[in-house]
Amino acid sequence: MDIYKNKASWKILLAVIATIIVVISMVYSQYLAKKLAEREDTNVEIYLEALDISLSQVSDINKEDDDNPGKLLASNVTEKLYSSIPIITESEDGNFVGYNIGGHIETRDQEFLKKRVDKLLKNGFEPKLGLPGYGKYIYYENSRLYYLIKWFPLAQILLLSTFIFFSYFLFASSRKSEQNRVWAGMAKETAHQLGTPISAILGWIQYLKEMSIDQPDNLDVIKELGKDVKRLELVADRFSKIGSTPDLTRTNIVEELQECIKYMERRAPKKVDFSFSYDEHTPIYVDINSHLFDWVVENILRNALDAMESVGSINISLSKEGDKAILLLSDSGKGISSSNLKTVFNPGFTTKKRGWGLGLSLAKRIIENYHSGKIFVKSSKINEGTTFAIHLPIS
Repeated sequence: MDIYKNKASWKILLAVIATIIVVISMVYSQYLAKKLAEREDTNVEIYLEALDISLSQVSDINKEDDDNPGKLLASNVTEKLYSSIPIITESEDGNFVGYNIGGHIETRDQEFLKKRVDKLLKNGFEPKLGLPGYGKYIYYENSRLYYLIKWFPLAQILLLSTFIFFSYFLFASSRKSEQNRVWAGMAKETAHQLGTPISAILGWIQYLKEMSIDQPDNLDVIKELGKDVKRLELVADRFSKIGSTPDLTRTNIVEELQECIKYMERRAPKKVDFSFSYDEHTPIYVDINSHLFDWVVENILRNALDAMESVGSINISLSKEGDKAILLLSDSGKGISSSNLKTVFNPGFTTKKRGWGLGLSLAKRIIENYHSGKIFVKSSKINEGTTFAIHLPIS
């Protein structure tokens, strides 16, 4: 369980660091954009001063002379400015001329320019006074560079988020595939290791039977030993099926659950009450592998017995809803905290002092991967109990 607490802490830490980076990036870009806007405002002031000087020179010099300094200065200033800052001039009669506006080098579309001017005024823009013979008012917008700098953090966040998402998806898929191989390999190795002692025990049981033919009491004990060995064989068979696609058989799940519950009830403390509710007149058939399905149910019931500390009740209910069989397993145990609900099915999660924390992880794999069903914690309250739900498609 500690690994998942640490994982959550790391996620929070990384989220905080990412937020700090984003905030710093946005603040700095807005600072740069503000400085650029101030610079563009200054450039417009310089432009007007230069234009005033150039126009005064033009009035004193032959206007038809294309080589006079006034005309050259006016032409150079206009060209330099209009190529970087969008400007709209308003004449005395209210007509507009736009330069570098909306992708146009020069435009006189009055309706288009009027909308741009109205938008500027609505945003609190104060026009600058023009020059006699040039324009009554000067309106200007921020340059394209200004907006590129201003919105750069959002583009950066989008690109980084896309990169992180796909990287996480690839790494998560690779890690999950690796985990599946590890669990499957471990399960098969466990089944293999169990095989040898089970075979030896079967041999010893047969030997004890032959030695105890005239001792009825011993034969009863040997019979019970035989049952436990068969149980071990069943466990080994279950482990051997992990990692390979099991064969599914059309089964009356009511009868399967009755046998499974009966087995667990015989091995449960006497102060634990079992109840199983279902419609006696409606058999429910599902495609299952009985060995693996029983393992899932037994694992949940065994966890319930541990949570109740040998005192309480376990209620199992089975119903049919549409094309699904709904199995609910409830106990009156300690319950699961809300912070752990999302991690109970993760490999290694356990609240016990002993155990590997693989039971529910394997149960989820069996139900969802092998039986095309769904398993989840339907409800849980501390010191009141937990209800697990299993949904299986009707055969």
